Amino acid sequence: MSAEAVIQTRNLSKTYRDFWGRPKVRALNSLTLDVNRGEIFGLLGPNGSGKTTTLKLLLGLLFPTEGDVSVLGKPAHDVSKNERIGYLPEESYLYRFLNADETLDFYGKLFDMPSKVRRERRDKLIEMVGLQNARRRQLKEYSKGMTRRIGLAQALINDPELVLLDEPTSGLDPLGTRDMKDLILKLKEQGKTVVMSSHLLADVQDVCDRIAILYAGELKVVGNVADLLQSQDETQILSSQLSPEAVQEVEAVLARHGATVKRVSHPTSTLEDLFLRTVEESKARPGRRFGPGEGPAAKS
Repeated sequence: MSAEAVIQTRNLSKTYRDFWGRPKVRALNSLTLDVNRGEIFGLLGPNGSGKTTTLKLLLGLLFPTEGDVSVLGKPAHDVSKNERIGYLPEESYLYRFLNADETLDFYGKLFDMPSKVRRERRDKLIEMVGLQNARRRQLKEYSKGMTRRIGLAQALINDPELVLLDEPTSGLDPLGTRDMKDLILKLKEQGKTVVMSSHLLADVQDVCDRIAILYAGELKVVGNVADLLQSQDETQILSSQLSPEAVQEVEAVLARHGATVKRVSHPTSTLEDLFLRTVEESKARPGRRFGPGEGPAAKS
């Protein structure tokens, strides 16, 4: 994975104002974050934590109140960069009376793609998301899972370098969720950078390389998923051929019982545990940020 940052935010803040221009809600507060090329990065947080606001700031759909944001080497307000970005919103606002072929052809035209290229991309994407048997049906007849699939295909029609996914598994059944996660992993294999926000912690844990947890618009935790979930104050030993008597003995005497130490590592918790601890600690200690080896991430 390249260390090149495709997204950089520095003290990024967003305050929504009322009709008279008075500050109403501070949705994001001094977010400083890097997302590296080729990784899957997860944004986590309760409702109202600033996840969707962050994605819209990256796209240039919103303007920051303070701070700077750079995407693919350009300021976020430079709309030309969006030609290299794919975006799947939480609700896909697609034309219900078009079918899959017509939908992808329409969005391909928005990128001035030649007809031959559009057809090739359309056919490839429809096969990729598994809609070959429903490509002629109008989108109004699609299930939630099928709508998310065609929404992802639409986000990829321009073969983007960076893909932003807002709640990609929202409303999907277990099979649809698994398929969506496989598609996200396939995007990484193709060299694309993926940023996804989600409430479904197990999904994020399954696919993300790094995560950031936001609470009340502030960054609380950021880091590698495996590192964040390790319990640093405990050590576990995985062994083979270990008799019940040897369980009570120390590592130095395992050889006498015919056991071989396969791995010595730190036990891990789950992303759900980390998320809930972070939220509780954030409520108890506002303004505090935690990292690997400290605060909620260090507890078992």
